[in-house]
Amino acid sequence: MSIVALGLLASLAAGLMTGVGALPVLFGRSISRKSSDTMLGFAAGVMLSASFFSLILPGIDAAEGLYGSVLLAALIAGTGIALGALAVAAMNEFIPHEHFIAGREGAEAAALAKIWLFVFAITIHNFPEGMAVGVGFGGGNVANGMSLATGIGLQNAPEGLAVAVALRGQGYRRLSAFLIALATGLVEPVGGVLGAAAVSVSVHLLPWGLAFAAGAMIYIISHEIIPETHRYGHQNRATTGLTAGLILMMVLDVALG
Repeated sequence: MSIVALGLLASLAAGLMTGVGALPVLFGRSISRKSSDTMLGFAAGVMLSASFFSLILPGIDAAEGLYGSVLLAALIAGTGIALGALAVAAMNEFIPHEHFIAGREGAEAAALAKIWLFVFAITIHNFPEGMAVGVGFGGGNVANGMSLATGIGLQNAPEGLAVAVALRGQGYRRLSAFLIALATGLVEPVGGVLGAAAVSVSVHLLPWGLAFAAGAMIYIISHEIIPETHRYGHQNRATTGLTAGLILMMVLDVALG
């Protein structure tokens, strides 16, 4: 099986975990805000750990192997991280979207239906995750790709549940909330294919792609997830969840990589 196909299937599996996490809403189950913030903190910890152990460090190693300079490798990684963060920041600025608590952001969105504002927001969030999985496979390191897919899939489950519960709170029906939460994960295979294809074209794109994906995820952690988990005073639970997620992803990366 080609590397691009592996990236597609792995990112699809990770994306579908949002639907698995959202399943309880079909049966009328709900979770408390404390539990939701803890789970989102866990998701942030997984993403943070994956950014460093599965993306930035392999990217530095790849650049050092290509150019023979530790300093140049670090500069490439730093530039890639900055570009990834700037790319998501630009999407956040110019694509109209809506957060569950903070409300509307981005370009003028008065004419767009509310459901599409949510879809845009979730797309901004999940696309870089799929890209990270694809880049992980695109470099030819299947173990690293599997580690990323597993970790991101694990964090997608609580994230999917949190999205579905938030939609229920906005008045959406159970099935609609589940299907929208499931759809949030289906943008990840798109990012997975693009990420795997890009770094498969040239080995010189690999360190850039890894760092870019890391920067995009770090921006999301800082700009979206952590502020949301601290909004209601549950920062202790959220930090505990983040620590647990970071440790779990680190162990997965060592075990699978």
